[in-house]
Amino acid sequence: MYKTNYLNQIPKIEFNPSQVDINGFEIIRLEKIINNKEDLINNPELPHQPNFYNLIFYTNGNTKHLIDFKWYPIKKNTLVYLAKKQINAFSFTPGVKGFCLLFSQDYFEKCFSHLDQEIIFRLFTPQLFEPTLQIPPNSDLIKYIKLLYKEYYDNIHFNKESIIESLFTIIFTKAEQLKKTQTSNFIENSKTRTFSQFSQLVEQNYTINRNAEFYAEKLSITYKHLNNICKKLVNKTAKTFIDDFVILEAKRMLVNSEIGSSKLAYYLGFDEPTNFIKFFKKRTKITPKQFINTLNKY
Repeated sequence: MYKTNYLNQIPKIEFNPSQVDINGFEIIRLEKIINNKEDLINNPELPHQPNFYNLIFYTNGNTKHLIDFKWYPIKKNTLVYLAKKQINAFSFTPGVKGFCLLFSQDYFEKCFSHLDQEIIFRLFTPQLFEPTLQIPPNSDLIKYIKLLYKEYYDNIHFNKESIIESLFTIIFTKAEQLKKTQTSNFIENSKTRTFSQFSQLVEQNYTINRNAEFYAEKLSITYKHLNNICKKLVNKTAKTFIDDFVILEAKRMLVNSEIGSSKLAYYLGFDEPTNFIKFFKKRTKITPKQFINTLNKY
C-alpha cells in the first residue's frame, strides 16, 4: 500500500497498490492497516503526506483523524475526504474499523470525465467543506462501499475494471448528494466556478503575489466581487484565504524539506526572513521554530 520517500519529519507517500489489475485504485480494510502497521515503512498514526487521493469510511469506533495539522472527531459512519498532498494521521483507538479507498489523480479524472467540472471541484476542495461527512445509517452508500470491496477482491476478472469504476462513481455521487443535504451554504452557480479559478490562481502565484486585488484583476472581476464570493463560500475575505493558503504551504514545507525559515521566507516572496516570521506568528500565534517543535506531540 505505502511506498515512502523520507525528506524530514513527515514522509511523502506514493501510490503503490498491492494489486495492479485495477490501475490507479485500491480499497483496503482499516483493520488490515491496523494489524500490519508494524510492518509498514511508515507509521500511519504519525503525520504523512500521500501523493494521491483517499476516502476513508469508518464503520465503527470513536477516534480522531489529523488533517493538515488539525484533529477532527470521528465516529461510526464518518466519511473522511483526503485530497492529494494533505498531511494526515490516523488514531487507531480500540474498536476502529472501516475502509480506505485510495486512488491516483489519473484514475479520478478518468472516472469523472463525464461529470460537471463544478461537482468534481467540490468533491476535493478542502476550503469549501469540512473534510468529514456523517453518513446516515440507512444510506445506500454504505452498501456500495461494501460491494466495491467485495468486487475488488473477487477472483472473477470479466469486466472487473468497469464494475469497479461504476461503483466508485456511484459512491462519490452518493456522497455528494448527502453533502448537499447536510451543508447549508451549498452553492451551484458561477460563484463556485469563480472560486475554483481563484484558488487555482493562488496556488500558481502565491510565491510572487499575496495581494487580493492582483487575483481579482486576473479574474476580470472587482475586488469587492471576489471578496463577496469568498465570504459566501468559505466565510473569509479573499486576503484571509490567500494568507491561510500561504501559512498551510509554509507548514508543509517546514516539515517536508531541509529548508530553513530564512530560505523559505525568500521562496515565499518575503523581502526579509523577519517579515515571514512576523507573518507566521501573527496568524498562528507561534513562530516557525515553535511550530516544528509542536510536531513532537503527534
